[in-house]
Amino acid sequence: MAQTASTQQQMLYLLERPKEPFFIPKGDRNAVFEAPNNEYLVERFRPLADELGTRFGEDAGVRIRVGQITVPDISLPMQLGRNEFFSLFIPYHREMAGRLISVLMGMRNYDDFLSASVFCRDRVNPYMFVYALSVAILHRNDTKNLRLPPLSEIFPDKYLDSRVFPKAREEANVVQEASSRIPIEIQRDYTASDLDIEHRVAYFREDIGINLHHWHWHLVYPFNGPREIVNKDRRGELFYYMHQQIQARYNFERFCNGLGRVKRLHDFREPIPEGYFSKLDNTMASRVYASRPANMVLQDINRDVDQLVFDIQDLERWRDRIIEAIQLGRVINEKGESVDLTEMGGIDIIGNMVEASILTINRNLYGDLHNFGHVVIGICHDPDFRHLETYTPVADPSTAMRDPVFYRLHAFVDELFHMHKRTLPRYTTAQLDYPGIRVTGLEVITKGRNKNELATYWQKRDVDLSRGVDFSPRGAVFARITHLQHEPFIFRIQVENGTNAVQTGTVRIFMAPKFDERKLSMLFRDQRILFIELDKFIVELKPKVNVIERASSQNSLTIPWERTFRDLETNTPGTTPESQPFSYCGCGWPEHMLIPKGAPGGFPCELFVMVSNIKDDLVQQPKGQSACPNAASFCGLRDQKYPDKRSMGYPFDRMPRTGVDILSQFLTPNMMVTDVSIHHFDRTEPPPATDKPKQ
Repeated sequence: MAQTASTQQQMLYLLERPKEPFFIPKGDRNAVFEAPNNEYLVERFRPLADELGTRFGEDAGVRIRVGQITVPDISLPMQLGRNEFFSLFIPYHREMAGRLISVLMGMRNYDDFLSASVFCRDRVNPYMFVYALSVAILHRNDTKNLRLPPLSEIFPDKYLDSRVFPKAREEANVVQEASSRIPIEIQRDYTASDLDIEHRVAYFREDIGINLHHWHWHLVYPFNGPREIVNKDRRGELFYYMHQQIQARYNFERFCNGLGRVKRLHDFREPIPEGYFSKLDNTMASRVYASRPANMVLQDINRDVDQLVFDIQDLERWRDRIIEAIQLGRVINEKGESVDLTEMGGIDIIGNMVEASILTINRNLYGDLHNFGHVVIGICHDPDFRHLETYTPVADPSTAMRDPVFYRLHAFVDELFHMHKRTLPRYTTAQLDYPGIRVTGLEVITKGRNKNELATYWQKRDVDLSRGVDFSPRGAVFARITHLQHEPFIFRIQVENGTNAVQTGTVRIFMAPKFDERKLSMLFRDQRILFIELDKFIVELKPKVNVIERASSQNSLTIPWERTFRDLETNTPGTTPESQPFSYCGCGWPEHMLIPKGAPGGFPCELFVMVSNIKDDLVQQPKGQSACPNAASFCGLRDQKYPDKRSMGYPFDRMPRTGVDILSQFLTPNMMVTDVSIHHFDRTEPPPATDKPKQ
């Protein structure tokens, strides 16, 4: 007798093997979607309707009945072929995806949403479908508490060495019993050798968790779609801060590996010395990701297939207009009115304008600088489509962070924001201090290590390929990857409350390299933009001495390793996220990349802690608690305002007050800095017991 499926499981089945027709059984329980009529089948399969029902329905372990609805108009999304490349950086693709999101968001109840999703699934581009369905799941009231599986299991070809797939198929064909299959090992260095110095930090750029974070952030903050899901609190500022922190972390990793800071890509006519050969097969589109040789030159774009026509001069005009607006302190909206870039709100306007989402204040004047920057680099090898070539990974948000040029482009974008920040009033000691509160102690404790010593090493993990690629016979097939990992640690902070009452404050923890790439001490104006956020939390301070301990796993910006399809599928119907070990919402920096790699002999850093006054931090939130408390620093809170009234990056987001040349001169009594060292141990640990298959 066929079983039922929870809403969580139904959505998983829709996301499984998205290029495969919906009527083919899904999951370990052979779930089958039963459409109400032949209209749900694409034209190719309608003559076979009776045969298909018999062939695939007899052994179904789960039957999901799909209701009848008025067929939605998806003529616009259907204009992109099923096997074509899809990118959110391309305006035409964003428009199509925005229409599909609107269709799915507009369904009046869950049953209609399921029916519309099944109808759309086999008709639109699978990458677009997964993106639009994921955005809708995250934002609909009847599905927003469901958890999405990692994109690396839906489209493993976006994240793994292409050579793994023939080996995995062979393993599946030869070893019939899934539990006996051996994971396919992927070497850590498969995209380049150390002859390319940029490859020293490939472990960061090509980390699956980092790339999943970037993808999922754009699900939470879509470019296009119904305005109510795009226009989130401080969205433009968060675009700035999240990417600024990525830049700071990448530069931190470069210092750890003997490299200098990223050079800004501000001249769009100079050759790009960095090449990138991803070794990725875009199997869903039946095309490989294109490669970019070293010293390529950007060119004017004229690709009718993508409805893309623009010149390098367009990028230069948009760049210059944005810089002029920042220097003048005002922008011009679509009505021709002048809008001031205020101290608190200006960064949000600039973020929306530079990104640029549908929230941009004037697309005609300020253009689409960030998105077209990705595009012009991603197709510089075939700008007029004469060779029928697809894009490089930098033109796809799910893979863009793999390419070294991503960080050069975003170093340029980051500088636009810093340019604005340099025009703002500098924080006074009164704005930084918390009267009566003094930080008197700060240390890091790592079990088995010296005080103030952090440790990193390599960790193997297993990724299931079977839910994204068709293997026969079916069942789990795993690839084994290697990523950076750190040993757990605890912050211990001592704070003295000199008042006679309980005080509440926000603890802000940051870390930065102590020296620059030349091993010289840094000026504070340079070091401040290299500080990476490690944690932020609210604490109550009783009078006199308080000792605060905070585990690294409790931090405010990371999420644990992604849950797998099977973890989610085996949940019983009605299981809620709150009943799980953690409420996993998918957006957040990967926990294993919280700490930079460090160096074998120890990499010297400065750890900073500050306790700020809650009266200046606290945000009045709408009633109700967010279902996604994890990773608020980079992702905000679902259905609520950003949980910190201060400017993002405070206190390091502005130029220092007069007389502050080095970090020690910046400190007020409610702050403290201590030296810490990150030691990298070149050992590799096996997959944890929680991974599958069990070894």
